[in-house]
Amino acid sequence: QLPLVESGGGLMQAGGSLTLSCTVPGRTFRGYAMAWFRQAPGKESEFVAAITWNGGNTYYSDLIKDRFTISRDYNKNAANLQMNSLKPEDTARYVCAVRMYGSNDPFTAHNTYEYWGQGTQVTVSS
Repeated sequence: QLPLVESGGGLMQAGGSLTLSCTVPGRTFRGYAMAWFRQAPGKESEFVAAITWNGGNTYYSDLIKDRFTISRDYNKNAANLQMNSLKPEDTARYVCAVRMYGSNDPFTAHNTYEYWGQGTQVTVSS
């Protein structure tokens, strides 16, 4: 079992910024990649962004590209998601996921992630 702890969600006005953090408490992360997905009420979960832990390669959904930035913090065993120019349609529960091993599967594929956090709510008002 790999516990994941998300933080940083909240209520923000449109145009504002938030930074989400996903940490692996109490141990050194040795997985392949961390990613963020989000799910809005009544909608399916969708891929947001991913980062490979060692190489730092990043992948983004076209929906948020150029507004969101994913990064990794080795000291904190964390993957951060900087979200700028927030829009009401970004309102969702943001969930962190971990892929332990590399593969040729796309980072958007939910079933390639072995561990999931509980999520943190982001609400953007217009």
